Amino acid sequence: MRRLHVLAEGQTEEAFVNQVLAPHLAGHGVFADVRCVTTRRDRQRPDRVFRGGLREFGKVQRDLERWMAEDRTAVFTTMFDLYALPGDFPEFRGAARIRDPYARVRHLEQALAAVFGPDRLIPYIQLHEFEALLFSDPAKFDWHYIEHETQIARLTEVARQFDSPELIDDGEQTAPSKRIIAEIPEYRYQKTTAGPLIAGRIGVQAMGDRCPHFHEWLTVLEGLDR
Repeated sequence: MRRLHVLAEGQTEEAFVNQVLAPHLAGHGVFADVRCVTTRRDRQRPDRVFRGGLREFGKVQRDLERWMAEDRTAVFTTMFDLYALPGDFPEFRGAARIRDPYARVRHLEQALAAVFGPDRLIPYIQLHEFEALLFSDPAKFDWHYIEHETQIARLTEVARQFDSPELIDDGEQTAPSKRIIAEIPEYRYQKTTAGPLIAGRIGVQAMGDRCPHFHEWLTVLEGLDR
């Protein structure tokens, strides 16, 4: 059994790893656990840590360095969104000049791996955010949102317009999560629970079939124990 530590951007990604990704990887001999990025620590109570949200790269670097020092034999990976990635992220400006989203995200991942060493870190940045995975099969929204047939049909039509859900753009009103909230407003306040549950209904195999970059990451993780 190979141990894998995942540093996630927020609570939605954390729940996805715990509920969907980790059980899947366990079947491949990989034991995965997850932490959210630290946002701040209570000065009066140092043991109290607030987590969730990727606002500056320095916090990511401190979290990974601390965790890697705690466990020098495990493999590490990340699950961050390309959408709203902080401007101080390694090679952020250089990547912004790359038009192809797949080339852009790989450029950023390579820069992240260079900071920590590719032998310890398998960098992963989601195109363009977690909710893109849900567009792999929007029909599965009906399990959580009953009596939303018309809205789910519109989300399904959005998915049909793109070769992959990963290519849904990252505009402030047109990013995957924004499109979902436009049709199902309650998702805004339920994303940390509804998102992973819907992802579980879709399944990692179906998401990998529709999302090439996610598939590449998943394949690497599945092979860690070989």
